[in-house]
Parts: sequence; structure tokens; C-alpha cells
Amino acid sequence: MITGELKNKIDGLWDIFAAGGLVNPLDVIEQITYLMFIRDLDDTDNLRARESAMLGLPYTSIFAGEVQIGERKIPGQQLKWSVFHDFPAGKMYNVMQEWVFPFIKGLHGDKNSAYSKYMDDAIFKLPTPLLLSKVVDCLDDIYSQMAQLHDSDIRGDVYEYLLSKISQSGRNGQFRTPRHIIRMMVEMMEPKPDDVICDPACGTSGFLVVTGDYLKETQREAIFFDRNNKDHYMNHMFHGYDMDRTMLRIGAMNMMTHGIENPFIEYRDSLSDQNGDRNQYSLILANPPFKGSLDADTVSADLLKVCKTKKTELLFLALFLRMLKTGGRCACIVPDGVLFGSSTAHKAIRREIIEGNRLEAVVSMPSGVFKPYAGVSTAVLVFTKTGHGGTDRVWFYDMKADGFSLDDKRTPVAENDIPDIVRRFRNRAQEADRPRTAQSFLVPVEEIVANGYDLSVNKYRQTEYVPVEYPPTGEILDQLEALEQEVAAGLRELRGML
Repeated sequence: MITGELKNKIDGLWDIFAAGGLVNPLDVIEQITYLMFIRDLDDTDNLRARESAMLGLPYTSIFAGEVQIGERKIPGQQLKWSVFHDFPAGKMYNVMQEWVFPFIKGLHGDKNSAYSKYMDDAIFKLPTPLLLSKVVDCLDDIYSQMAQLHDSDIRGDVYEYLLSKISQSGRNGQFRTPRHIIRMMVEMMEPKPDDVICDPACGTSGFLVVTGDYLKETQREAIFFDRNNKDHYMNHMFHGYDMDRTMLRIGAMNMMTHGIENPFIEYRDSLSDQNGDRNQYSLILANPPFKGSLDADTVSADLLKVCKTKKTELLFLALFLRMLKTGGRCACIVPDGVLFGSSTAHKAIRREIIEGNRLEAVVSMPSGVFKPYAGVSTAVLVFTKTGHGGTDRVWFYDMKADGFSLDDKRTPVAENDIPDIVRRFRNRAQEADRPRTAQSFLVPVEEIVANGYDLSVNKYRQTEYVPVEYPPTGEILDQLEALEQEVAAGLRELRGML
């Protein structure tokens, strides 16, 4: 959550754009994103240089020597944010417009890469040197403030706050999934160096970025000291689709900033016939849109065969099953209605996941997880594509707290079930003896089928009633009568004082 001074600084940055004549929210977000990317390139390049020096590995800076910009060669150091941000406004504007922006547009050598594809039509829109100078100074202040917060997720929070300023974002479902929830899902799935990973509704590529970071932390040697694994990580592992080119552009820059050189990020309506992916991915991580416009005529016919509906959350579940390889796994966020909805389509998709494949876990999350931008109750479904069933027992967990208050402020709190969720999910066999009164427990598939494939945790939880002893009724009436007499005496005393 963005609060306090950082929130005020971002609001101030927005006001600077408005005063400079740039008022379209999408244009403002795009320009801020470009400038943040340019600044991050400098920081990331310096970080990699230091890491390489510590590991004794060779590293060539992207700013080293001379850089070809069109027909000219210029010193690469002139393109670093830390250098040009001190230039006078006029010179800075010329450097940005004539050198830096063309440089980032052509930064990726592969012209067919996601980055090149979505940066190709990027336009530098800041109209005056004065506006650029004010924006650069304000961004420096914002980065200083972010550094003081020591929060690894602060960049994601900044994006979320920027997106909240788009009035249509609520309708389009462009709400960023909280990074700690993404991290929980990634840690539950434990991705491997040979996985092929997809998010069919990727937005700014949050799931892909966190997965990449997790693999760097847990599989660094297996990936970066093996030529084939490193090539797979850089060029073939990550796939993401979205229908918003702004989000794709941000996502491509986000991935590149995190060291993933060539992810497959593509403009695509995942639910339409435009998406021909079948049996292709070993892992899907996603938070598909729960609402928004859906052109029923474009929905792929084979998805409608699984569940005939216009509800995007149900169609995406059918899509995940189609896109996964046999043995492929999925962790996705769904609204609570998916768990217990009584329509034919709701029951059909739950039956397909439970009886046609292997449902492993249902983690119910409190409604405050997505506040202040949405108050819907959600759950994480974890399942494996088998094509021939295999569900025996389903693990349920009722999350009460995620480390933040469940109101609009979302301030950090001590209560946090996420570490317990990850630990228990990884050791589900030890959950067999947990009582139904506990926060997590296993339910046999036969019981779920008998309940119409209902997956709401309260359907299977047993409430533990604690007997309470009350005094006899006569004693309670005596106490009430005594209280009444005290009140009457007090009223008489007050009246006497008048």
C-alpha cells in the first residue's frame, strides 16, 4: 500500500504532468513507466556490475564505450540517468528525446522479442524541457523515499497506485495481485528450472517476475551454471498474454529490468480462438479477470464445451486445463462464487477439475486481501492436469490474516497465516489427522462429490461449541431489579438537585 509521504509525492508527480498539459491517465502512466525503466536500467546495470565483480565473472555494461544511435555514435555514459539528470533542462530534454529514448527502444537485439515488439510504437510525449526537469527531480525524490522504506515490493505498490488512477481500471480488472500473495502461490508450487510457465492474463507480469526471482534465489546454480538451463530461463521459460498494450509494455520492461532477456509476452485474447495453446505448459500461475467485457461470439468453442457460460472466471479455468501439459500444475485465484455457485456451468467446471483431473488444495482468503481496490472474497485453487482423475483428498485452509490489516489502509500487522499455509501445503500428508475444527484439514473426494462439488471451506468445517453456564433465571431477574432500583435512586437524586 502507498501511504504517507510517498503517496503525496506520487500525487505531486501526477499534478506536475497535469500542469504541463499531459492529462490522459494512460499517457501519464506510460511516460512515468518509461522514465522509471530508464532510471532502473542505470541502477540494475550498476548492481550487476557489482555482483559480477564479487563472483569474479566478466560483465560488460550496456553503457560501456560508444553506443550507436541512428547514424551517430555517442558515449554510453551520457545515457545513464545518474549522469543526465544533472544536465540543464534544455540539454536534458535533447539527450532524452534524441538519444536515450531511441536507445531504450532499440535496447533488445532481437527485433522479434516482446520488448522490441511493444516498445516499437512507444512515443516520448513530454512536451517541454521544464516539464521533463520537474518530473526527473520528482522521480528522484520518489526513489529516495522508496529506498528508505526498505520494502522489496514497493515498485509493485507504486504501479498499483498508478493504476488506481485510471477510472476504468475497476471495470477492466487491472488490479495488481498483492506481491505477498503471488509469492505465497509461487512458494506453494515450487517451480523448477525446466518448467515452462504461463500467465494467460499477465498484466504487468507480476507472477512471472516473482517466479523468476524465486528461481534465482532457490535454483541459482542449476540455472546460471548450466548453459541449457540458462538459455531456457532467458528465452523459453516465461509466457504471458494480455489484451492491454500498455500493460504488455510495462510487463516487458518489468521482466527485462529483472534480468529476463526474452520472455514471450504477447497481445492475445486468451479466451478466443486466437489462443491456440494446448498441452503446452508445465505451470500456470494466474489471477484472471473476474469481470469486465466479454465478447461471447469470440470465445473458443472448446472452452464452451467444458462450461457454457459468459463468466470469465469459469472460462479461464477451462482454459488452464486446456493449456497445461498432462502432469502440469496450476495455482490460480478465483472469486468465492466459483467454489459454491449452483449454476450448471459452475458445477461442470468443478466436476471437471475434481473428477477429470486432480484437485489438490483450496485456500480461502479474506475479503480484505484486495482492498482498497476490490472487496471480493477470493480463494486460491491448486490442481494438476491428469486427464483421468486422481483426486482423493482435497486440502482446505481458511486464511484469517495475510500480514496486513483487512481494511482499506492495509497496514502491516503481526498476524500472518502465509508461512503456515506454505509449510502445511508442502507437508499435506501430515494433515490427515487434523480435526475439522482446525484452520486446515483434508476432505475425501467422496464427501465433496456428495455435496455437489461444493468447495467452500465452511461446508466441511465443524464448529466447536463451548458450553456456557448462566446463573438461574430468578437470580438474573433479581440482578435486573437491583439495577432498576439503583437507576431510580439516581434519577431521584438528580431531580432533587434541580
